Amino acid sequence: MTEATADDSRPSRPSWVATQLGALRELLSRPLTSYYLILGCSALLLALGLMMVLSASSIEALQMMGDPFYWFLKQSLSVGLGLPLMYVCSKLPQRYFRLAGYPLMALSIIGLVMTIFIGSSELGAQRWIYIGSLTIQPSEPAKLAMVIWGADLLARRARNGMIEWRHLLVPLMPGVAILAVLVMLGRDLGTTIVLMIIFLALLWVVGAPVRLFAGILALLAMATIFMIISEGYRSDRIEGWLNPWGNAQGSGYQAAQGQIAMGSGGWFGLGLGSSRQKWDWLPHGESDFIFAILGEELGLMGTLTVLALFGLLCYAGLRIASRTRDPFVRLTAAACTAWIGGQAIVNIGAVIGALPITGIPLPLVSYGGSALLPTLAALGMLLSFAKREPGAAEALAARGPGPAARALSWLGLKT
Repeated sequence: MTEATADDSRPSRPSWVATQLGALRELLSRPLTSYYLILGCSALLLALGLMMVLSASSIEALQMMGDPFYWFLKQSLSVGLGLPLMYVCSKLPQRYFRLAGYPLMALSIIGLVMTIFIGSSELGAQRWIYIGSLTIQPSEPAKLAMVIWGADLLARRARNGMIEWRHLLVPLMPGVAILAVLVMLGRDLGTTIVLMIIFLALLWVVGAPVRLFAGILALLAMATIFMIISEGYRSDRIEGWLNPWGNAQGSGYQAAQGQIAMGSGGWFGLGLGSSRQKWDWLPHGESDFIFAILGEELGLMGTLTVLALFGLLCYAGLRIASRTRDPFVRLTAAACTAWIGGQAIVNIGAVIGALPITGIPLPLVSYGGSALLPTLAALGMLLSFAKREPGAAEALAARGPGPAARALSWLGLKT
């Protein structure tokens, strides 16, 4: 045998890339992958959000309230309330979520009706109800209500795991229409768009025909055009979006300042707390435009990290939906993923100038307890579903009790 023949007979070693892809494939195939992705990404986004709220709001809070930590402490309180809610939701079986669908829907409709009559109108939209020092935005929990109610309604009509799209006609479409009309009466275009994203996600999972999608999208387009034309400030926003630098001192001011913040960050940012735009230049830097402050202080690497975290969060939600045979879990997981991912896309798109400004927050990151609490409840629900994926229960049992369970056991309490 020649030397060349001997060399050819040796088994070829796998490349480094193939090895890493194999390891990644093995990691993603584990039963608890969805659970840990949701838990880890949510925790990182929450921590990053608290840091950015403190940085973005400190100057305005000092000027208006005399305390640079005012809005940071309020957001910390919301996180303190939301984490136990998320934990409780992660422990509940799905029947409790299904039972909550109709009550949540009823409470959301009542809250939205109250907003129309006694709500406060700010920035062109009537979204908030003030009760003393407490601010409530009923349109935010309405997103969670629509997800659970819609998924439960369709799952109850499932036959052999399949759902007839004709079951959308009554009562799902009237129910969605009621929520959308009430939100539109409050002139809240951003939340209306998110509600329609949730509805379209339910349509997609159900397998609705293309003609139904086309009809609904055409109706939504006409409704959006009507809302833009009927309110002068929305027309100004569209003009400011299309030409922010031509209207940099008027309708395009916020968009232009946001782009200045994003462009100033460079690769690695100016440093945490070093934003210049938060010094009375960028309006609503702690809420709607927090992504711009994040880009200014943490740079391109920081913004890509946030995008990666949302991408992994959406991957985990879709993984749950694809690995279950239960119609309710599949519909709920897909709708929650569309809600959180779609809202993140709309917010980030507005900041970078790819979409018009609609005034919706960045999930888990922006300031606002009304938006944070329903989002954490939805993520807790996804954690509950993730623990019931194929093989997940066995993997959790092999792992043993977690820190919370061990702490309760040490106190002599059963979990």
